[in-house]
Amino acid sequence: MGSSPMLLLTDLSDQTPFSHHAPYQGGTGEYGTFDIRQNLAAVTKYTTVAQTPIQAIHGVQLGIKHALTGERGPVAVIFHSSAFRGTVKPDARPAVYPTRYYLPSKSRADGDSVAAAAMLLADAKRPVIIAGNGVRISTAFVQLERLASLVGAGVATTASGKGVFPETHALALGVCGNFGQPVANNFIGEADVILAVGTRLGPADTTNENPKLIDPARQTLLQVDVEPRNAGWTFPCEVAVIGDAALALEQLCDELERVGAPEARTLAVRSDAIANAKSAHAFFTHASYDSDEVPILPPRLFAEMHRVIDDDAFIACDAGENRLFMTHYFQTKRAGSLIMPGIGAMGYAIPAALAAKLVYPERQVLAVTGDGGFGMAMNGLMTARDENIPIVVVVLNNSALGWVMHGQGNRVIASKFTDMNLADIAKAMGCRGVRVERPHDIAGALEEALGCGEPTVVDVVTSLKPTFRDVTSPLLRG
Repeated sequence: MGSSPMLLLTDLSDQTPFSHHAPYQGGTGEYGTFDIRQNLAAVTKYTTVAQTPIQAIHGVQLGIKHALTGERGPVAVIFHSSAFRGTVKPDARPAVYPTRYYLPSKSRADGDSVAAAAMLLADAKRPVIIAGNGVRISTAFVQLERLASLVGAGVATTASGKGVFPETHALALGVCGNFGQPVANNFIGEADVILAVGTRLGPADTTNENPKLIDPARQTLLQVDVEPRNAGWTFPCEVAVIGDAALALEQLCDELERVGAPEARTLAVRSDAIANAKSAHAFFTHASYDSDEVPILPPRLFAEMHRVIDDDAFIACDAGENRLFMTHYFQTKRAGSLIMPGIGAMGYAIPAALAAKLVYPERQVLAVTGDGGFGMAMNGLMTARDENIPIVVVVLNNSALGWVMHGQGNRVIASKFTDMNLADIAKAMGCRGVRVERPHDIAGALEEALGCGEPTVVDVVTSLKPTFRDVTSPLLRG
């Protein structure tokens, strides 16, 4: 659901030629066996079963093609045991061709749709951009900033798009939707032209399609997406620009410069409007950022993180209430510096951070998780230790599944934990661990963890007093 181009290679365990006889383990779907193709087809873009050696080659090539074409996603290639037995000869039919021919090229958008969208943006009185995860997938960070600067548009992101535009930027509005910044939701609601880039505009991004946020009856909606099905899926849009986000945004910028982007005077007015909106709605301003309260309040932890980490530090978030707090309170410094899963993907942060550190070995990489998510994925620390992957895991340890517990009201059911020292658990696994119980110790613990060059858990004892309701948009309630 995060548009990740994953290639899953597995087998039927069919034990040919006995696949149809009394089963031991097989996944062919015969009597008494499970149907692995049906199971995987329910959650993939494309699933195929290779029965022969040449089908095995083609299956992998087509799997790569489908994983990367349009909106990216997972595919599965399942091998029958007979696919591993035999030789593919040069004159085989169907023929085998180099895999490079199966790699899709990035698609440029239709010129007419680009011209129409550029004209509407140029003539807008109060334009705004909503950037989603598609911007990250396309690595369209530079193009997004260029377009926003050309038009003088405020930039909000969806929750999954958080991190595609630096929230320290003068044009940044923060995350919109259910748990976003009030300034983002208010600014979008007052816009006359909305450009949505790389987002399906799902219910969480639109506060359950509240017309006070987005209303095609009073606003002009434009969408840029690599997948035609996503454009106009939730709301009717005036213009759909279909193509790779980076290329499409570049085309829009070029067209705006050709027809004439807004003048400096107009840009100054729009910049002032954004600054005034931030001031009116307390953009990343909260009393808890400086709180000395014990147990530690999440905003104080995030404020200390923001001060300590490098500008290009990479952060992988987890799921749960801790993610909602990160979405609302943590201010990103640079584009491409944060990633988070969809709702419910607990245990995501640690493996995502491991992957990020392999991709960006020169950058600081942090996994921010709750104690529930940590419990689901702490085995990743063994991999970090054995493979020398020095990530820093910051745990919001409130001895509970916060979102679950706070949603249960006065009747708490199986959502509280016994207090556990997660730093000691990390040490027992061969990693470093430090437990933080007081706000003034946060910065030092983080600096030590980021500087030691070893996988480290910073176990922060946080308060259960804040809840998801504190960061829930009023638009979601009415």
